[in-house]
Amino acid sequence: MNLQQSFKDYITLTKPRVNILLVLTALAAIFLASSGLPSIRIILAVIIGGTLASGGAGAINHSIDKDVDSKMNRTSKRPVAGARISTKNALIFGFILTILSFAILYFSTNLLAALLALSGNLFYVIIYSLWLKKRTIHNIVIGGIAGCFPPLVGWAAVTGELSLSAWYLFVIIFFWTPPHFWALAMLMKDDYTDANIPMLPSVVGIEATFKPMILHTVTLIVLTLTMALINVKLGWIYLTCCTILGLYYLYATYKVSKNYSRKNNLSVYKFSLLYMMTLSLVIILDSLI
Repeated sequence: MNLQQSFKDYITLTKPRVNILLVLTALAAIFLASSGLPSIRIILAVIIGGTLASGGAGAINHSIDKDVDSKMNRTSKRPVAGARISTKNALIFGFILTILSFAILYFSTNLLAALLALSGNLFYVIIYSLWLKKRTIHNIVIGGIAGCFPPLVGWAAVTGELSLSAWYLFVIIFFWTPPHFWALAMLMKDDYTDANIPMLPSVVGIEATFKPMILHTVTLIVLTLTMALINVKLGWIYLTCCTILGLYYLYATYKVSKNYSRKNNLSVYKFSLLYMMTLSLVIILDSLI
C-alpha cells in the first residue's frame, strides 16, 4: 500500500464527516457560554481535542465492527473491514488519539472538559459499540448519548462547570440523534438485516419507525424553543430560525411517512444533518449579537 492511500485510510478511521458536526456543536456551546468573544486558545483546544477524541472513538469502532462492516455494502470497503489496516493498528491509533485529546484539553482548558471528552469516547466504544449495537433496537437511542458530549466539553472548557443551558444542548442532541439515524437505517435496512444488527427499521419495519421519529422530532422542536427561555443570549434570530427549521423537519418527516420512497427518505436524512449544522451556526451567530 502506498503512503498516500495509507494516510487516507487512517483519516477515514477517524470518521471526519461525523467529526465536523460534533465539533460544530461544541463550538456552539463555547460561544453561548462565553461573555463576548471566546478565547482563541479555548476554541483551538476544543477543535483539536474534540476532533482527536471522536476520531479516537471512531478508529476503535472500526476495529470493533470489522465483522459487521464486512457484511454491509456501505461499510465493506472501510480500512479495517477491507483489510488495509489491521485491527491491532486501528486500536493503537484510536488509543493514541484518545490520550492526545485528554492531554490537550486538560492542559489547554481544564480537567472537567478533558474528562467529558473521554467520557463521550468511552460511552461510544463501550456502551454503544460493544454492548448495545448488536443487542437491542434501542441501541441508537441510548448509544446516541455519546454524541451529546461535545457541547458539554465546549461549555466546560469555557466555564469549568456545567449549567442548565449546557444540559439543554445535551438533551437537544439526544432527541435529534435517533430520528437522524433511523432515517439512515431505513436506507440501509437490508444491510443491517444481513449483518444481524437490530436497528429499529430492520426489526419493526419502516412504517412503524415513523411514529417514534415524529415523536422525537416534536420533542426536539419544543426543546429548541424552550432553550430561548432559559438563555438570554438567544433572541429573535435563534427563535425564528429554530422554528422554521423545526417545523420543516417535522413536515418533511410526516410527508415521507405518508408517501415513502428512498429518494424522499434520503432528503429527510440529509436535512437532519443540515438542521443540526444550521442550528449550531445560528446559536453562534445569535450569541455574538
